[in-house]
Amino acid sequence: MDDDLEESHEINVTPFIDVILVLLIIFMVAAPLATVDVNVDLPGSTAMPAPRPETPIFLTLKDDLTLAIGNDTVPRPAFAATLDSRTKGDKQTRIFLRADKAVAYGDLMETMNLLRAAGYLKVALVGLEAAPAGDAAAPVPGGTAAP
Repeated sequence: MDDDLEESHEINVTPFIDVILVLLIIFMVAAPLATVDVNVDLPGSTAMPAPRPETPIFLTLKDDLTLAIGNDTVPRPAFAATLDSRTKGDKQTRIFLRADKAVAYGDLMETMNLLRAAGYLKVALVGLEAAPAGDAAAPVPGGTAAP
């Protein structure tokens, strides 16, 4: 009589699957609890804007998507050459980029890509600086923020 049990070389994965399902349920229950859903009214910054260079170079993107360096309108094909002549070829010059409120984000990014293609990587975005909360004065134009 052969009463010996035969050895099984198969892995029993049933306990492993049970553990994985329990962990899945725990994470499904705990994930929504991990998010923070608190409404906070964050304060604005009243830090002083960075000082401007003696002769800042302003690049303006108008609402009709034309470009202007300083006060002179520049066609897009001649943009890089005109900017090089204004900066005397110094690619480290910081370019102050202004855009009209009506300009779409994609058009602003296209202008930044033009700057990068021309070799100018130091770009400062120009906007209106908000007055401190205790000050009732109007916003001061010309505040800058580096991206």
